[in-house]
Amino acid sequence: MVSNVAIRTRGRSSRSPAASIALHVTLIAASLTAVFPVAWLVLTSIKPRDAWQSTTVKLFDSPTLANYAQVLGDTAFPRWLFNSLLVAALTTVLGVMMSASTGYAVSRFRFPGFRSVMWMLLITQMFPVAILIVPIYNLLAGLGLINQFPGLVIAYLTSAVPFCAWMMKGYFDTVPVEIDEAGRVDGLTHFGTFWRLILPLSKPGLAVAAFYSFITAWAEVAYATAFMTGDDKYTLAVGLAQFVGQHKAEWGLLTASSVLIAAPAAVVFLLVQRHLVTGLTAGATKA
Repeated sequence: MVSNVAIRTRGRSSRSPAASIALHVTLIAASLTAVFPVAWLVLTSIKPRDAWQSTTVKLFDSPTLANYAQVLGDTAFPRWLFNSLLVAALTTVLGVMMSASTGYAVSRFRFPGFRSVMWMLLITQMFPVAILIVPIYNLLAGLGLINQFPGLVIAYLTSAVPFCAWMMKGYFDTVPVEIDEAGRVDGLTHFGTFWRLILPLSKPGLAVAAFYSFITAWAEVAYATAFMTGDDKYTLAVGLAQFVGQHKAEWGLLTASSVLIAAPAAVVFLLVQRHLVTGLTAGATKA
């Protein structure tokens, strides 16, 4: 402990004043660069509706909540918000369940087709969304799931589950096999061991899988645009396009909506953030 403190102290004292100034200036500049877009978005959302058209740049120009009132009261935003929350919640729950069970299976068991499953999970992540839209659309049309929320959830799961399953497999590899064996000795089945012993130890990995699944559904545009029609079925990402006309964009409404959209994502991040680093690093070390 003493040696570590001494090393850190020597490292700070050996840095020249010019180097310290350059380091702090760089950190301050990076922080301002990261914060500026968010601050500008929030400030624009509380400006009068047409203030952005002014040639004079003002940080505070008659602050008002009129944009938020119009978004929540005069548009279909509340419906879009409900649709997005529903789809994101279903995608998160199903994505975590499927990726956790798949990751545990390929981590602990060597069954016929094991390598094929691993390759399938890997290969499905290589295709861009633009290529997958048409085949997924045809599959959902054959099942009668076009313009239906279950169809959109299935489309999102095709993106979320392969990545999360790989990540969970890497995380389960770090859990000692002796825990499974102890469960067997106590009379637990494979599922009982997984449910009662392994999952409680895998909260960081589950947090990462939940966060990734939620963000996949919350911020996605391409699938929602292709598979959903009508204001009553739009999600938030698609609904925002209604504020952009052929000749003019309603920037006040767009920025106010963006702030409201960011709030649930920020809440989810705050709920799982203490597990994110642990889950990501553990899932990346072994695969």
